Amino acid sequence: MGFPSKPFSCFLFLSLLSVNLSQSALDYSTLVYKGCAKQAFQDPNGVYSQAISALFGSLVSQSTKTKFFKTTTGTGQTTITGLFQCRGDLSNTDCYNCVTKLPVLTDKLCGKTIAARIQLYGCYILYEVAGFTQVSGMEMLYKTCGATNAAGSGFEERRDTAFSVMQNGVVSGHGFYATNYQSMYVLGQCEGDVGDSDCGDCVKTAVQRAQVECGNSISGQIYLHKCFISYSYYPNGVPRRSSSSSDSFSSGTGPKTGKTVAIIVGGAAGVGFLVICLLFARSLMKKHDDL
Repeated sequence: MGFPSKPFSCFLFLSLLSVNLSQSALDYSTLVYKGCAKQAFQDPNGVYSQAISALFGSLVSQSTKTKFFKTTTGTGQTTITGLFQCRGDLSNTDCYNCVTKLPVLTDKLCGKTIAARIQLYGCYILYEVAGFTQVSGMEMLYKTCGATNAAGSGFEERRDTAFSVMQNGVVSGHGFYATNYQSMYVLGQCEGDVGDSDCGDCVKTAVQRAQVECGNSISGQIYLHKCFISYSYYPNGVPRRSSSSSDSFSSGTGPKTGKTVAIIVGGAAGVGFLVICLLFARSLMKKHDDL
């Protein structure tokens, strides 16, 4: 009576493994957060809808050749300003594939609002109707902190030193920088039209928010209006990154790297576990034949 439970466990384990593997390939298009204005625009003649459609078409077409683009459509009160930005380490193909998902998501998640921002792991889109109230570039839009806290001493010093390296790097890198430093992986990026000095100030503010909001958490992401940072700590060293564009993104931020490595290790364990399951099933069949 107890035998069937083990083959079922094997099947369940492998099913979950395949689900995780399929999800990992889509990391760059995973939704991080949405920001939708409460006010919907009045559009009896479809003027706003046409302007937004033209805006989205322009943004998507530009995403094949650049990682940041800002433009305006419409006239007068129907003027709409919009932009998209992809992470600095995405290939042009991955950038395009990410941005193409944003118009549909924007309509689905926000509807016909006068302003919206949809942030995926690999890209985001933002549009605002003329006259929409502007917010500070330093305003925090979203945060996420890992559930695990660092054990032992020395974590804060490593994290803060890595943050300092990133702050300098994002200025010299003109808006994007990612690096490994003593088991820390850090990444920072500013909106494409932010100057180097303002970018450094924005990232500095994001770092300060991470220190306060996430404390000793081994990973975190802080999104401000004009920049974002991501970090992750690996006690055993930051895993190697793949050289391919899509895999490079999947292992771009710390948490993504961790997921990728977990899948690789889990895949190896899964193969071994599958062999055990097959041998076990074979022994059961042999015993059945002997009977």
